[in-house]
Amino acid sequence: MIDLRQLRQFIAVAEELHFHRAAERLNMSQPPLTTTIRRLEDEIGAQLLERGNRVVRLTPAGRALLEHARVTLKQADLAIAAARDAAAGRVGKLRLTYVGSAMYGRLAETVRTFRRSFPQVQIELKEATTSDQVTALREGASDLAILLPPLPDASGLHLREFDEDRLAIALPAAHALATKKGLSLSDLADEPFVLWPAAEGRGFHHRVIELCTSAGFVPQVVQEAHQMHGVLSLVAVETGVAIVPASMAGFRSTEIVYRPLDIPGSRFTLCLCHGDEPLEATVQNFVDLAQR
Repeated sequence: MIDLRQLRQFIAVAEELHFHRAAERLNMSQPPLTTTIRRLEDEIGAQLLERGNRVVRLTPAGRALLEHARVTLKQADLAIAAARDAAAGRVGKLRLTYVGSAMYGRLAETVRTFRRSFPQVQIELKEATTSDQVTALREGASDLAILLPPLPDASGLHLREFDEDRLAIALPAAHALATKKGLSLSDLADEPFVLWPAAEGRGFHHRVIELCTSAGFVPQVVQEAHQMHGVLSLVAVETGVAIVPASMAGFRSTEIVYRPLDIPGSRFTLCLCHGDEPLEATVQNFVDLAQR
């Protein structure tokens, strides 16, 4: 069996065409080098070098071996480098899901920084509800999630605080309350609401209901939307009002008026979530970056 060490030694002799110079280049003595070349010839079953008193020449078999030996060693070096890059998380794929509002906070800058730090890692981004993200994590369809706790069942999952946000009232730009100074949540008691389904975002849905209840009313939900962009799009076409993350105030800002809330319970935390099992290096690199 020919090994890479033999090929490296053969290449040195073939390029130097001199055993002594090749031995010096390889930082070894000449006799073991000569022995290696003879064993290589025996294993191949062909003479690789013509040896004279002072001159060494390649035979046709030697020239053929030299050409392919260089390719083999280059490929071996690439394979070793690829393995090291994978072990260090410098190559591979990262599947990241997130609630819509997360990309309006620090997630966007975190993703940009990660791309610059690990340009050979393919990042697969997908917006999804908290419920769908948990399902994807449990089924192995996602590596990381940016979601809104609390979760109905957090067993087998690890949550880390990632970003902070607060809620805001979202009104159609033409709404009668859009220009009211000192707008409060109680002013919305008789307004139709657009809301997120409880089954897909339990934490957010319950937070909105609790805030409205504390303000003295139960919201009249006229329509639900499955993602925050959908909720806001319905507000923009005057379906109703909504309570949304204040970080999204730039979305359709000519059609929607946003009024941030500064009352107890209006602030919330987004979490970075992953399974409890050991993380692959690529995923761990993103987690480390997100925690800085």
